[in-house]
Amino acid sequence: MSLRKLFVGLLAVGLLLGPVPAWSQEVALLDTLGVDLHGFVDARHGVRTQSDPYEPTVSLSEARLQLDAMRQGELATLQLRADFLYDDVPKEHSLDLEEGTGPIDLREANLLFSPLDIMDVKVGRQILTWGTGDLVFINDLFPKDWQSFFSGRDEEYLKAPSDALMVSLFPALANVDIVYTPRFDADRFISGERISYFNPGLGRLAGRDAVVQVDRPDDWLGDDEISLRISRNLSGYELALYGYDGFWKSPVGMDAASGRASFPKLRVYGASVRGALGKGLFNAEGGYYDSRQDRSGNDPLLPNSELRALLGYERELARDFSAGLQYYLERLQDYGAYRQSLAAGQKARDEDRHLLTLRLTRQALNQNLTLSLFTFYSPSDADAYLRPIIKYKASDALLLTLGANLFAGRDEQTFFGQFENNSNVYAGIRYSF
Repeated sequence: MSLRKLFVGLLAVGLLLGPVPAWSQEVALLDTLGVDLHGFVDARHGVRTQSDPYEPTVSLSEARLQLDAMRQGELATLQLRADFLYDDVPKEHSLDLEEGTGPIDLREANLLFSPLDIMDVKVGRQILTWGTGDLVFINDLFPKDWQSFFSGRDEEYLKAPSDALMVSLFPALANVDIVYTPRFDADRFISGERISYFNPGLGRLAGRDAVVQVDRPDDWLGDDEISLRISRNLSGYELALYGYDGFWKSPVGMDAASGRASFPKLRVYGASVRGALGKGLFNAEGGYYDSRQDRSGNDPLLPNSELRALLGYERELARDFSAGLQYYLERLQDYGAYRQSLAAGQKARDEDRHLLTLRLTRQALNQNLTLSLFTFYSPSDADAYLRPIIKYKASDALLLTLGANLFAGRDEQTFFGQFENNSNVYAGIRYSF
């Protein structure tokens, strides 16, 4: 996409918004109705730093208008939040609210009410998150948008929406959160449409020449998910237990009959703790991933069960300068059975995958300038992913962003190594209102 097209998209958004006086009557009407409306206009453009034979040079080129409306009543609160998007990267522009493609991405459309003093209920499309990790997730089994994350969209877009019912209970003993999703909400996973990846079936990198085809569980009430969190604050420490029953969020299995990637059944049991330690905050989290369709670990088309653990610590090192460090472990269960199930010549993954992360954040110019670097490094996979970002708040409404997604790896089949050709730099401008 040329910059001219991008500016045309911005111009269209500007014409839609119109000058401030043109909105005076609409704003007055919304105030009368008790509707709080705000949003932003955001434009971003990015390019790959090296050639990728399976993807275009332009990695990101879009203009979006987000409108966020909220109406708080005596009995309930209604929230609607949607992005109206001009995106020039994908080949197809058909509307799909589940995958977030097309001219509209509906982020939230929900109703919040409290039928009891100790109960909150939220029903509809919503953004859900829990757990203690910083960009590392164990017990947060809500959908993620990895295509947005690796392309240079704002970090908020890593969280994809869920169509769910959330019930929160607040008895004296502990808080209880129950989330029921009547139809499976998958990740917006790496499929080859925007980002190339390692295709194990082809034994090579692939992209638009081999877009991942999936068998997605999509029966209402039949292919459902349920998540549970029981949490309590004890002596200043946040303690939590978790449970999940549903499916692997990305297509990590394979259906032999159709040849399509699949989302095998999954249960997760976990716990976490977070609190003060010395001059900083620490967190610990763990989870057991019960791969229900391959508990013996001898089916090469299905993932083995896994034990996952996370330790983290963050603190302020100096004024306006903070650091956060995490260690993450994935241990594959039934490793012997897994190795025996591999086809001849197929490379085995390690029994343990280790991952270290480091977040550095520096603020300057009265906190209007933010410099950040988030680094993922896996010593077992010998690969890495760096996210340097510079944000400058030119005014209360105007935010300028410059960033990069940089991948490196020894082997093309490791998680970050497969994305090396997708390394990119991008720039963005956002006007909030």
